[in-house]
Amino acid sequence: MDSRTADDGAAIRRRRECLACSRRFTTYERVEEVPLMVVKRSGLRQAFERTKVVRGLLAAAKNRPVDRSQLESVATEVEELLRMEGHEHPSSKVGELVLGRLRHLDEVASIRFASVYKGFDDPGDFEREVDLLGRGERRSDSQRSKQAPDGCYPQGEGD
Repeated sequence: MDSRTADDGAAIRRRRECLACSRRFTTYERVEEVPLMVVKRSGLRQAFERTKVVRGLLAAAKNRPVDRSQLESVATEVEELLRMEGHEHPSSKVGELVLGRLRHLDEVASIRFASVYKGFDDPGDFEREVDLLGRGERRSDSQRSKQAPDGCYPQGEGD
């Protein structure tokens, strides 16, 4: 008899009438989402919880000049990327995606996050992470300096 969207477009409401008894029925059709799963190092599978990602980001960014809304955006972006790539991912991938985006917001917060995510045991672990962070910046600077003004690499480079 009648079909229309319901729940702000998340469902379709249908009114039907039974041909035998003339009674009317209302049904709601919704898209069933496959839950996003995270596979832990132990092999345990858990449902992805965006709130856990946000809690980890908030802890890492405590007393840093980063807004909660920026951290929420990181969590949302990571969740969307994971959903586009499938429904099951190792926790290491989730951590790397979060860490990569956090590095663009605040380097100190990213090192704090890495210390928990990567399970730092001693001060040397922090030094290595800071070196990795620095190398990433130096690599892009050195690549820019090797590039000739016309956009080509100097002779002998990149051949």
